[in-house]
Amino acid sequence: MVAQESSAPLGTDDKIAAIQSSPASLASLSGDDDAADLDDNYDLYKRSDEQELDPVAAKRVLRKLDVRIVPILFLIYLLQYMDKNGINYASVYGLQKGTHLHGQDYSWLGSIFYFGYLWAQFPAGYLLQRLRIGKVIGATTICWGIILITTPACSSFAGIAVNRFLLGSFEAVVNPGFILIMSIWYTAAEQPLRLESYYCTNGIATMFGGLIGYAVGHIKTGLPRWMYVFLIFGSISIALGIGAMILLPDLPSTAKFLTDPEKLIAAKRVSANRQGIKNRHFKMYQVYQTMRDPKTWILFIMAIGAQVPNSAITQFTSLVIKSFSVDTLGTQYLQIPGGAVQFVALIAGGIICSRWPNLRCITMMAANTICITGSALLVGLPTSNKWGRMVGLWLCYFQGLGFSLSLTMVSSNIAGYTKKQLTAAILFTGYCVGNIIGPQTFKSSEAPHYHSAYVAMLVGYTVKLAAVVVLYIYMFLSNKKRDREAAAAGVLDAEEEKQAIEHGMHDVTELDNKGFRYTL
Repeated sequence: MVAQESSAPLGTDDKIAAIQSSPASLASLSGDDDAADLDDNYDLYKRSDEQELDPVAAKRVLRKLDVRIVPILFLIYLLQYMDKNGINYASVYGLQKGTHLHGQDYSWLGSIFYFGYLWAQFPAGYLLQRLRIGKVIGATTICWGIILITTPACSSFAGIAVNRFLLGSFEAVVNPGFILIMSIWYTAAEQPLRLESYYCTNGIATMFGGLIGYAVGHIKTGLPRWMYVFLIFGSISIALGIGAMILLPDLPSTAKFLTDPEKLIAAKRVSANRQGIKNRHFKMYQVYQTMRDPKTWILFIMAIGAQVPNSAITQFTSLVIKSFSVDTLGTQYLQIPGGAVQFVALIAGGIICSRWPNLRCITMMAANTICITGSALLVGLPTSNKWGRMVGLWLCYFQGLGFSLSLTMVSSNIAGYTKKQLTAAILFTGYCVGNIIGPQTFKSSEAPHYHSAYVAMLVGYTVKLAAVVVLYIYMFLSNKKRDREAAAAGVLDAEEEKQAIEHGMHDVTELDNKGFRYTL
């Protein structure tokens, strides 16, 4: 009878109590079930736990990580942004005519991409948890490059619709994969600047893509000009995917570019997040907890609100600018200021939130308020006020800062690996829903002024702002409650931190880990 009881799986509360009483012995309490709770890098963490962290050595490792990881993320994100928005650059060079699009067909191409992105979210999250992250991201980058190269072969709406669906399916890996990479390699305080350093490529891509579109406009011979956009972007994507498979690391324990002492430092640094590093075992109880967690659905609503306006500054930018009585080449180079606004906003926001970690929600609120101002100008100004409406469009490029910081809410504030990847998948489900709705607000019957789309932008930004305020209040009150409980129990800060880190390395969620505090 005793043997039967000792072999029964432990409940979540029992596991946490076991960690508190004897962390090192948890894995032996009930066999494989509890061994599955141990982080994939638990042995590395325990070795590092016995050593003091040398600040000089830690900075050296951080620089090494930045040099190896951030450039790859930067380039992949740059390409995926230009790749999915290739139809924007090609739209003024005969894409619609070459693929025989009519009426709302072009709008549907924007939505269909996100239908592919949507269905692939949950399989992508599962694969990223179970397999080696670097290899998954590299392989999918190669696949979407191949799909892009085949786009010029499409000569009908059905053909290019399938092409866009498949492109969205493979690009679905990038955002959730990068969130997990942030949590594997960087502390919570370091994540905003690193995340913005690759997310700012949205602004660079807007500028650089506009220049490529401008250059393509000067091609006078050979294939139809719209085809060159996809051939150029696809070829670069394939080469970059091969490079990512070779160079992008998976975990501290398997990173060949780090020495053994540096691997220990990398693990110890990230363990301080109180979230662990990576656990490849899928946990059903974390699925249930994710569905009951208010943060999950607040993030979902935030994503929808942020992305309904997105098509105006991606797929439809050329057409929107053209509606301001601008010639064809002008539709390309007038996207450059918007990209510059986005780039500066993202980098500035990353620096601010890294220096003052608890300003993330406040920064999101400020960015969203600017976007509301920009969309209000598009709604309210007369069509004759070309430059006032242009400035309104450029102000909407602050939206990238607000959305990117919402991604750090997942990387920094969600613990339990199954819960983290599932929360990311739900957030990006909202991202897809918003991006599916957005293009449909651009009604062909309203061309070229698209008043309904501008109203939808204003509503989306307002909903996003309200959701950020609710999330901030929820996390702020939760932190205060845990502070009071710890003070009432007489728990010392150092003791609470050590227990919280150990809980994280046993894949305990932020709701169950009472030593966890949200980064605001």
